[in-house]
Amino acid sequence: MIRPARPADAEAITALEDEAFGADAWSQAQVEAELNGATRRVLAAEADGQLVGYGAIACAEDVADLTRIVVSSSHRRSGVASELLAALHDAARGAGAMRMLLEVAETNVVARAFYEARGYVEISVRRGYYRNGDDAVVLARALG
Repeated sequence: MIRPARPADAEAITALEDEAFGADAWSQAQVEAELNGATRRVLAAEADGQLVGYGAIACAEDVADLTRIVVSSSHRRSGVASELLAALHDAARGAGAMRMLLEVAETNVVARAFYEARGYVEISVRRGYYRNGDDAVVLARALG
């Protein structure tokens, strides 16, 4: 089930962040800022009463930036990320966005294939974007 994330989800979201990103994870304060941001939309994915994933976007006029999609390792490859992304597209459209942008590590071929299979196309590269020096590929998709 996909639903709007609530402030009470901050601890579980922070735990997902730690699992997925380690040293690059958002702190609980950053997660709380996302949950409370006026231009932010954060959605939670639940299975059997547990938070198993979440996604976040930042909306500015007609553009939404996908800032995160995280799924617990125990629920990957089960369709949760696809459900989250579709719901985030709906949330972005509801906020008036006409297109979605995101950055993904050039070396992350799995994530790139995931987004490209859902209509995202490369529009730019940001050299040295990540802390480890990896480049980021900027992808975009019309929301129509």
